[in-house]
Amino acid sequence: MKARFYFALPFILCVGMLVGPSSRADEATNAAVKTPRARTDAKGSPTRRAATGHVTNYDESKVGDYTLPDPLVRANGQPVSTARTWYKQRRPELLKLYAEDIYGGVPANAPKATYKVVGLDTNALGGMAIHKDVEVRFGKGSNAPVAHLNLYLPANATGPVPVLLHIVFFSNPPFPAGTNDLPTWPNGPNGRRPTFSEAGPITNIFAHGYGYATFLYTDIQPDNSNTFDSGVIALTLPPGQTKPAPDGWGTISAWAWGCSRMLDYLEQDRSVDARHVALIGHSRLGKTALVAGARDPRFAIIYSSCAGEMGSSLARRDYGETVDDMVEEFPWWFAGNFQQYAGHWDDLPVDTHEIIALNAPHPVFIGGGTLDQWADPRGEFLAEVAAGPVYRLVGRQDLGTTNGPPIDTPIISGDLGFHYHTGGHAITASDWAAFLDFADKHFK
Repeated sequence: MKARFYFALPFILCVGMLVGPSSRADEATNAAVKTPRARTDAKGSPTRRAATGHVTNYDESKVGDYTLPDPLVRANGQPVSTARTWYKQRRPELLKLYAEDIYGGVPANAPKATYKVVGLDTNALGGMAIHKDVEVRFGKGSNAPVAHLNLYLPANATGPVPVLLHIVFFSNPPFPAGTNDLPTWPNGPNGRRPTFSEAGPITNIFAHGYGYATFLYTDIQPDNSNTFDSGVIALTLPPGQTKPAPDGWGTISAWAWGCSRMLDYLEQDRSVDARHVALIGHSRLGKTALVAGARDPRFAIIYSSCAGEMGSSLARRDYGETVDDMVEEFPWWFAGNFQQYAGHWDDLPVDTHEIIALNAPHPVFIGGGTLDQWADPRGEFLAEVAAGPVYRLVGRQDLGTTNGPPIDTPIISGDLGFHYHTGGHAITASDWAAFLDFADKHFK
């Protein structure tokens, strides 16, 4: 399958348009959307990459044409025509490519995780919830990383409940009792952080019959340029080696591995229906959620919010953030081998539609924002469209359309879901509402 796309519309007209020519209704919707803020340098110019000279593009007429690799053609050129061939032959090929050249493989000496419930509140959130604080220790010794899984279960549950497992950026906050408001986070101005809250609306989550669990991503592996001297990656390096081998795991790979270790605990907890655990991540953690879901078929649903470049938007599209940006700004997220693709995006052995396809057969829900063009929400939608043939091959439903939906109109009829919200780089209240409806469809 070769997909070639041509775009020739001014940017201001195609902000809200995701694929194909716009209808008059789409144009009316788009007209109400403010022009998104571009990623710019200190002088107000689009970001220019030092290594390649590439300048950030927000003009659809300059995206150009590209050819996507076909997930249903094996490395030897043979077509994949059955689900068995996909699972037994093609899927392992793609996972190997991602391990070697993109995210890095998990080493055989990855540490074992052990679990201990260190806190239990049977009257949490004003009696709404049972709260468990689970200490997760990776490896042994004084340098063993420790994470905390905060698990909230509805107090009125009469049996095991599905759980939304959320890998988060900030430490786990106390939830306000008896409210639908999103929690605010400590450590901002005046002791609060009002500008961003990624936590789920726990009252609504309980109303749908689900539990909610969070853990802090940097407890698994730090997120900075000097990351490899600590965290789980440091435990796996041979003596005298300061970073992984070129095909060794980067931090996204390590965080994804950590997601599966949290699922290991949930499988042990009798109050959890571990067959129905959804994994949620935003931005770089949306990339992480897709990688975790591709590797670990035990996850029942993946929700990837605003994951953008090398996450949920097509890498070969020259729009917003690009491979060049990833290579220059966040090299520690990826395998060392990924560096070779700066300025050579067409040489990538895979593209984003294939990490989505590797999640089949479990459902995937992806979200983007009108004011987050850096993450290329149009490219996110197109990636899901291109993953559709794999979902159909294994007996699941694709998006059901190749035409981008109106803004704030979720697509949740199939096993691939999409929501293009009004707003920026965040999981909004409307995203949560759409995702909970999507989860209900598949869990109930």
